[in-house]
Amino acid sequence: MREDADTHYPKAVLGSGCHVCEVEIDPETGVVEVVDWSAVDDVGRAVNPMTLDGQTHGGVMQGVGQALMENCAYDTETGQMLGATFLDYAMPRADDTPPFRTKLLEVPSPSNPLGIKPGSEGGTAVAPAAVANAIVDALREYGVDHIELPATPERVWRAINS
Repeated sequence: MREDADTHYPKAVLGSGCHVCEVEIDPETGVVEVVDWSAVDDVGRAVNPMTLDGQTHGGVMQGVGQALMENCAYDTETGQMLGATFLDYAMPRADDTPPFRTKLLEVPSPSNPLGIKPGSEGGTAVAPAAVANAIVDALREYGVDHIELPATPERVWRAINS
């Protein structure tokens, strides 16, 4: 790229959307299960809707993992990572996947000739917040108004019993 090249883009191209999930929580154990997911994402012009749908599903599950399972823990004395392999570092599996209802909105972007917008970030970016909000909503009767992520069963149980 030339040093005098114009890299200013006057119109940012951002995707937008709304994701909502439903959770079930066992108050005895603190285990959270995501049981349903609905999403609407504005992707501009959907060049390949099936691929975008798959990206949403994959992104949501990545975000669910961040919200409920994935945690880097270290030994406080040695600094050694405690979850150094996939045997002891939890991530979502296929049987953790809830039913999905996804919808693509196509409002073309005026800032590029194809009218496209980012489509794959929606699931990953919003899933942790959607899960956390669903957990807090479900635990409102216990006086819970905040949950730290990842919302492990221990953290959820402590929130219920505090």
